Amino acid sequence: MIKLVGLYVLQAFLILGQGLGLAALLTGLWQGHSLASQLTWLLVFAGCYLLRHGSTELGNSWLDKYARMAAQDFRKQLLKKVFNLGPAIVQREGTGNMVTLALDGISEVENYIHLIYSKVISMMIIPVILLIVCFFLDWISGIVMLLVYPLIVLFMIILGYAAKAKADRQYAAFQVLSNHFIDSLRGIDTLKYLGLSKRYSRSIYRSSERFRKSTMSVIKVAMLSNFALDFFTTLAIAVLAVFLGLRLINGHLLLFPALAILILAPEYFLPIRNFASDYHATLNGKNSFHAVLRIINMDLPKRPQVELHPWTTGDELHLENVEFAYPHGESELRDINLTVSGPQKVGIIGMSGAGKTTLINLLSGFLPPKSGKMTIQGQKVDTLNIKSWQKQILYIPQTPYIFADTLRNNIAFYTPGVSEEQLQEAVHVVGLDQLVAELPAGLDTMIGNGHRPLSGGQAQRITLARAFLDASRKVMIFDEPTAHLDIETELELKKRMLPLMDGRLVFFATHRLHWMKQMDYILVLKDGRLVEQGTYQQLLAEQGYFTELMDQTKGRRGNHE
Repeated sequence: MIKLVGLYVLQAFLILGQGLGLAALLTGLWQGHSLASQLTWLLVFAGCYLLRHGSTELGNSWLDKYARMAAQDFRKQLLKKVFNLGPAIVQREGTGNMVTLALDGISEVENYIHLIYSKVISMMIIPVILLIVCFFLDWISGIVMLLVYPLIVLFMIILGYAAKAKADRQYAAFQVLSNHFIDSLRGIDTLKYLGLSKRYSRSIYRSSERFRKSTMSVIKVAMLSNFALDFFTTLAIAVLAVFLGLRLINGHLLLFPALAILILAPEYFLPIRNFASDYHATLNGKNSFHAVLRIINMDLPKRPQVELHPWTTGDELHLENVEFAYPHGESELRDINLTVSGPQKVGIIGMSGAGKTTLINLLSGFLPPKSGKMTIQGQKVDTLNIKSWQKQILYIPQTPYIFADTLRNNIAFYTPGVSEEQLQEAVHVVGLDQLVAELPAGLDTMIGNGHRPLSGGQAQRITLARAFLDASRKVMIFDEPTAHLDIETELELKKRMLPLMDGRLVFFATHRLHWMKQMDYILVLKDGRLVEQGTYQQLLAEQGYFTELMDQTKGRRGNHE
């Protein structure tokens, strides 16, 4: 800002030099002097003109660099905060909204920073210096210029409020459209399978129409305000020119000050015209800026100051009357009571919406419970958002992330120091041998984000290879890892996954019940409640909700073997 203030002060004096030089040149020529005798004023005008536009380019280069660096830093802060807040913030704000905010939103912030610095600082400096000189040249013209300026500002404020209201509606429509678009991409297979793709497309169409109409509404106001401000500033200059002309004809004013004021008047109004014309371009950036700032300023969940050792046979995790509810929503989990100890495989099942993912996020420490008691390794805690607990966790989601990198680096992403022998062993254990053999450069082939495409099963095998290489982590959490796979691929992966669970505490959330036979303990969720828990045989013997789920899966009743 200091550099820009200095630059715009210099630019104001260059505008003065340009205007006064041109006025002196024209006055001299009008008085009959030769062009050669006025060469000095011509050079003053040309020099100030060139230096002025050179300083503008210099200021733009400074602003480009600063805005780019500030936006990059802003994006880093946003991503760091989202990472620390965990999945809860994405669930609350919407995946589409968070993606567009981190990508397009930060780009709009960059444009906002560039425009707001240049326009505001120039508007604060240049008109003031020009007005002082105009008062010195002719105080009556100075008063006219001073009185007209607040009227333009007032009119700009009135239109600005109208534009802001419409821009806010446009931004809200854009958030809804972003979330709809991402959700439709995620669930297109399911929508087509259920025959709902056309019905959902109409929902997206309605969202896009609302966004289109709100955008056109903003553009209408922007065009109207630009026209109105250009009209009023042009009218103000015209009125000033008439006053100057009349006083010049009556002999109350000399030609040089009249010409100088007439040349400087457009420059006097130019900063506010530029600010007004770009104001609408900054509204989206301003909305994005405040949206990002709101997330950055969110309080991080408090982490219990406890130290946990790596999970062993004698360790125990106990939850008593734990409840969780999302903000402004009904309880998602209620009366969760369970105890797990030592290395064991814990299955979590239930229908869609039963609360499996929420329980997984609570056990991972991504979500804090609303109430209830938690005890881990003999220590009472309010949440499992414990650094030493999360460092023990291997998390395998429904859709694993594949980085735009080589297959080797993707597999060894969390254990970059592993040997070639360990890497080859991981490839063999998870069944990636055939993929490696098919790739042109083997493990050094680029995959992910536009490179070699992978099937869902191949992507899951890569995440399993990562888990195999990281033997130090003794807690594994699976969140519907085979939800998007066909049954043949799933059964093949099952053979690879089960050996990786040995000697670890495993939480395995799924709606596919064939996994339950291999689980040591099963949690059955229904409408956010833990309705049943026990071993596979115990649950079958109870003939309760678990049995009902089995019957629904098999399509018949009675045979539960």
